[in-house]
Amino acid sequence: MQTENVGTFSLNDNVWQGITLSDSAVQQIIKLMQQKPQAKGLQLGVKQSGCAGFAYVLDLSCDPADDDLLFERGGAKLYVPLKAMPFIDGTTVDFVREGLNQMFKFNNPKAQHACGCGESFGI
Repeated sequence: MQTENVGTFSLNDNVWQGITLSDSAVQQIIKLMQQKPQAKGLQLGVKQSGCAGFAYVLDLSCDPADDDLLFERGGAKLYVPLKAMPFIDGTTVDFVREGLNQMFKFNNPKAQHACGCGESFGI
């Protein structure tokens, strides 16, 4: 009987492209951080949700985890859990105004499709 060598995948050993913040995303993150002084930044994660599979989760982070990756630009801090990186690595985060709506938008090169309502994505 022959056993095959199975490769292993380590989140810690991977080389990540990172997350890019647009100018407007930087401004909005700083604004949100100023509204809650104990916040150290914004956290971006993913969760299983919606018809396409995954949804982005944004929240102020007062106590980032030790294994969160920090992406910082112009004083704005974005924390990303290491376990989320395979799903969002290479993403550009933008903040846009569309009519009366304001929202963070994600240009994720790993997203192969999105649901019709725009709430979830699949890879």
